[in-house]
Amino acid sequence: MKVIDHINRAKSPLFSIEILPPLKGKGIQSIFDAIDPLLEFKPSFIDVTYHREEYVYKKREGAFLEKVSIRKRPGTVGICAAIINKYKIDVVPHIICGGFSREETENALIDLQFLGIDNVLALRGDAIKSEGAFVPEPHGHPYAIDLVRQIVRMNKGNYLETDLVDVAPTHFSIGVAGYPEKHFEAPNLTYDLRHLKAKVDAGAEYIVTQMFFDTAKFIEFVNKCREMEINVPIIPGLKILTTRKQCSLLPKLFNIDVPQDLLEEIDKCKTDAAVKEAGVEWCIKQSKELLKFGSPCLHFYTMGQSEATRKVASSVF
Repeated sequence: MKVIDHINRAKSPLFSIEILPPLKGKGIQSIFDAIDPLLEFKPSFIDVTYHREEYVYKKREGAFLEKVSIRKRPGTVGICAAIINKYKIDVVPHIICGGFSREETENALIDLQFLGIDNVLALRGDAIKSEGAFVPEPHGHPYAIDLVRQIVRMNKGNYLETDLVDVAPTHFSIGVAGYPEKHFEAPNLTYDLRHLKAKVDAGAEYIVTQMFFDTAKFIEFVNKCREMEINVPIIPGLKILTTRKQCSLLPKLFNIDVPQDLLEEIDKCKTDAAVKEAGVEWCIKQSKELLKFGSPCLHFYTMGQSEATRKVASSVF
């Protein structure tokens, strides 16, 4: 079932999660171990992230440097297929611009369609570490809106090869990302929201937000979206703070603020175990505030922390 149909048919708020493919060389059992403790909350869908290849330069004989491609977390499509087969739960693979030409994107979407997957989250993706800014693949998409438009065209039966006959249209429900504290490249939130509206106008059916720890900022974000006539469902993305280090790392990586009240609670903690408990309590508080506000779904970035996610869900659902 499509995510938008889950939302439209729901009689109560939904529970969903995002998982990361395991590091290369690791088995899929780690994925099952992360999902199993959360099955009692009946996740409506599971997002599976995509991690593009990076490049490193290795020294070779004669002092030459060889450019080597590395993918640390392959397997998104295979994991999606395994989840459907094992759990019969809908999946949402992430589709990114980075590292894909338009032809490769089309072929990836065809593979997903053949697997019976009818949801995708369309993202630009991050710049690779060796580049200072995002650089699109030759003949690829520079922005997420371009990816949305390609998926919409395929949903209408329009492929890159215009001479195809008797084509079967795809049937993807398209989600896109939203940033309650703005994307780090956007000069301001209003500018960012205009680009978000353009993605919705192009065919995105729902929005999943970047993680945030300040519920008031999410509510303000939703209200501003509605003022700009962005009227699709907006799903809050939640991350449970589990280590002290994340207090400084997450703001740097995701351009988000950690509220002073939360920092003061973390400062009282003597161990990371205590930090995790404080993070769980904070996320429970956030979740209840979001449900009271009327959020259609709570989406948890589990990051392998099923135990913490389970504690939150047990108190909320």
